[in-house]
Amino acid sequence: MTDVVDAATRSRMMSGIKSKNTSPEILIRKALHARGFRFRIHVSDLPGTPDLVLPKYKAVVFVHGCFWHGHGCRYFKIPQTRPKFWEEKIHKNQARDYAHLQKLLSDGWRPLIVWECAVRMMRKQKTEVLVDMMAFWLHNGMPDGQIDEEGLKSCL
Repeated sequence: MTDVVDAATRSRMMSGIKSKNTSPEILIRKALHARGFRFRIHVSDLPGTPDLVLPKYKAVVFVHGCFWHGHGCRYFKIPQTRPKFWEEKIHKNQARDYAHLQKLLSDGWRPLIVWECAVRMMRKQKTEVLVDMMAFWLHNGMPDGQIDEEGLKSCL
């Protein structure tokens, strides 16, 4: 299947996709702040530049897009245009994510990945379950975790 726009337009469209201050990230920040959690955002001297850093809990939070990070949910699908390119790109992203998680763990940080699908579910159902799971994870000292549509679990 061919692309419906020319290469220059597609390039401009793709370059407009934000990596910081995305709507799922802002939603999570507002909800955590309302619950009394205080954090720093986009700390560049930590591996992977976490979206949220909670020094009090020695925890970092990444808000991952299901497509860009290759989550195995219904929102991830390899495009039919240039599938080899996309497979390689997604695998590189996953390898880089894993390396960052390992480095954070070895440095004593507790990483949490919140997947886009969990945020979409939270919005759709108008529920605070996602924030409840995040608060539970922060308070209970689990070494790592991820939250997706199915709930909280270990990420490694």
